[in-house]
Amino acid sequence: MHIDTPNVMDSEAHGKRKSDLVFPAAKPDLMQHTGTLDAGKHYVCGYCAAFTNIAVTFPIQKVLFRQQLYGLRIRDAIRQLEKDGIRNLYRGILPPLLQKTTTLALMFGLYEDFSSLLLRHNNAPELVTRSVAAVLAGTTEAVLTPFERVQTLLQDYKHHDRFTNTFQAFKVLRPYGIGEYYRGLVPILVRNGPSNAIFFSLRNPIKQCLPEAKTSSAHVLNDFICGGLLGAMLGILFFPINVVKARMQSQIGGEFTSFGKVFMTIWIERDGKLTHLFRGALLNSNRSVLSWGIINATYELLLKLF
Repeated sequence: MHIDTPNVMDSEAHGKRKSDLVFPAAKPDLMQHTGTLDAGKHYVCGYCAAFTNIAVTFPIQKVLFRQQLYGLRIRDAIRQLEKDGIRNLYRGILPPLLQKTTTLALMFGLYEDFSSLLLRHNNAPELVTRSVAAVLAGTTEAVLTPFERVQTLLQDYKHHDRFTNTFQAFKVLRPYGIGEYYRGLVPILVRNGPSNAIFFSLRNPIKQCLPEAKTSSAHVLNDFICGGLLGAMLGILFFPINVVKARMQSQIGGEFTSFGKVFMTIWIERDGKLTHLFRGALLNSNRSVLSWGIINATYELLLKLF
């Protein structure tokens, strides 16, 4: 994801390289900024954007999670949450709040840092260099897998009687060793790097296709639409990977089954039908439109205010 992309392509960009259309160069005045504030603002803006998103979309995520884990229809997943009661609606929000805010801070901040570093030390095309930076940022985010792992356990109603809060869940996993915290790491790695590369590569081209924004609210709307479209696309593309991840991370102890074996187990359980495997994909797509729309619009707005 770029740092200082103009909201509207300059009319003089006709002679620019193709990579500049995907990753526009930073404005000269911003390039002159030095030190920690300019470098760190992307981490802060990413953190705040993630916080806003989680607060708004967490209940929708819980419905989606139940669909992914149990292959439920949306009405059945909602009924499960109704039975759990309003008291449990935000149960499990602390891990994603800790994980997503830190992850988004790393996603935006590390992408910029890796991009800057790689662009200074290699002569590869800018598009390739920035894509590599996006993959590296996504891979680094996987360090936070334990939070995603605990979130899965807290959202699964089968563990409601076993865990009362995030810290207890972390404590229960401790005797199983460090590997238990990183159960489901492979699908997370498969998802994070490629999805980051696609997101950062397509964000600007999509934005350039939208009507020219002439007001502040129009800029926010364009950023929301751009983020939402990408979020929906990536949500559908990587949905089966998240289904496998949810199944792997719902287990405590026992064998560490490979990604392929877990996928085949789910495939057989759901009668070998794509429609069953993608149960929850529609809600996930709708949630992703809202979620990534909020993230992208909030991030860009905060960058302007920083």
